[in-house]
Amino acid sequence: MFKQIKIEDVVLKKRIRKNLGDLGALIKSLHSFGLIHPIILNKKNELIAGHRRLEAAKQLGWKLIDAIIIDKPSELEKLELEMEENLYRKNLTSEELEEGYRKMEKLRNPGFLIRLFRAICNFFRRLFGRKPRTY
Repeated sequence: MFKQIKIEDVVLKKRIRKNLGDLGALIKSLHSFGLIHPIILNKKNELIAGHRRLEAAKQLGWKLIDAIIIDKPSELEKLELEMEENLYRKNLTSEELEEGYRKMEKLRNPGFLIRLFRAICNFFRRLFGRKPRTY
């Protein structure tokens, strides 16, 4: 079940991860794009996964956070989920990061011909009473 929950209602019990690390980049991401992956709670609002996301949201002053509520009755299942969420992530390779940044740069700063084409399209949209696009 998916729902929004008050951050103050989230219960933190003993966690495997002790060091949350630098939350700066995560805070910036949450500020820019919102919460992409909800935190995971059990029916008692005990945090199972998403401690860093929760702390970043707190630092942003959020009052509510998106959560997936699951019914995992045993301590073993809760621990397995916490471990699972943190073990099998794969970071982008340096080549993948480089390609992604190159694509973002092109989209943020299109070449002259693309800007000219967009300007012409928007001119005709305005001429015929349509709303110009923002690219």
